[in-house]
Amino acid sequence: MSAAPSDRIDTLDLIRGVAVLGILAVNIISFAAAPSANYSPDLPQSGSTADHWAYPIMLVLFEGKMRALFSVLFGASLLLFVARSDAAGRDGAVLQLRRLGWLAGFGLLHFLLLWQGDILFLYAVVGAIALLLRRAPALALIASALFLFSIWQGWNAFQWQPDLQAEAAVAAGSASPAQIQTYTGNMAYFRTDDRTELTAMQQDWPRLVADKLTKQWFKPLIAVLFVSGETLTYFLFGMALFKTGFFNGDWPRGRTFGLALGGIGLGGLATGSFALWAHQAHYPETAMRFAISYGLSFAHLAMALGYAALLVLLAPRLIKARLGQRIAAAGRMAFSNYIGTSLVMTALFYSWGLGLAGRYGHGALTGFVALGWVLMLAWSTPWLDRFRQGPLEWAWRSLTERAVLPFRR
Repeated sequence: MSAAPSDRIDTLDLIRGVAVLGILAVNIISFAAAPSANYSPDLPQSGSTADHWAYPIMLVLFEGKMRALFSVLFGASLLLFVARSDAAGRDGAVLQLRRLGWLAGFGLLHFLLLWQGDILFLYAVVGAIALLLRRAPALALIASALFLFSIWQGWNAFQWQPDLQAEAAVAAGSASPAQIQTYTGNMAYFRTDDRTELTAMQQDWPRLVADKLTKQWFKPLIAVLFVSGETLTYFLFGMALFKTGFFNGDWPRGRTFGLALGGIGLGGLATGSFALWAHQAHYPETAMRFAISYGLSFAHLAMALGYAALLVLLAPRLIKARLGQRIAAAGRMAFSNYIGTSLVMTALFYSWGLGLAGRYGHGALTGFVALGWVLMLAWSTPWLDRFRQGPLEWAWRSLTERAVLPFRR
């Protein structure tokens, strides 16, 4: 967010702080292990008892939900920035487009110099699309989001059916030769991807950057192609909630409580049931990849909205507590904390740093998540006591305004 501190919506900062902390609990695997570790505690090698506890907890509480929550807030922030700019006598849409253009640049640098899991470029591109709908009524935004989400998930479910059927047939011992070929081809591709990513983590930094420039330059565009339908849905929900005064606490308390209970309850039941099935089925990889990317998306959205509603209810008390204030400060500096997390974690796990990649399972990685949380909570408040914004928030705002804005308090 780019508003002055006195004009901020504290609830937005609090929720954003929870989201930026929670995202690390999911992203830690991408920083520290092969891609397949995102889908099982037993990939790329068998996990420990601690791994088998940590993974389903992450799956039920964090996976997909934090990304959805962060995206919902980004959609709300799009409209908030435009509204405040318009109120100041400026063209908020033009300023927001310029702001998104700079965000795309930051995202490409983040991808190139630090971590290939960047979402900023995706947010910038999809944000420009969402901006076209800024004047739509809240109900129209929600209806559009649900329609888009249904089409998006339905199409991908259709696309994944042959692979899912092949895996199930192989497991049941009834696979045709074509299904065996499909399944073995998929597994070979997944293992090659594991080796490629672990090798990249073990490269020196100049070689890593060079490879991204020459061999992986298209990956940010691929993310837009495959994730934009989900991301736009979340943005539209955030815009709709902002228009209805949800983040300001304008909803009746009973309605907000109903969203919290229904979202967390139904989404948690769906995700928890799937996690139990996955554990009993020994985490079939194709099914896990489909479920996490597409199959559980409605459950992710429901839980994210439930989390948001719960935090809206708790915000008046949490904002007064020391921990709540630190979480909100981390949310005010979400951009700096997001990039800062990438810097710290790649320094720990990549070869140009300590080179710890591939050494730890899900259980041990929770310690690194805790470290990241402590760092974000520890530095955000003291920084904001001295400066108006986080360092990257200030740079982003200054570039958007085409002026060097005041930084120190």
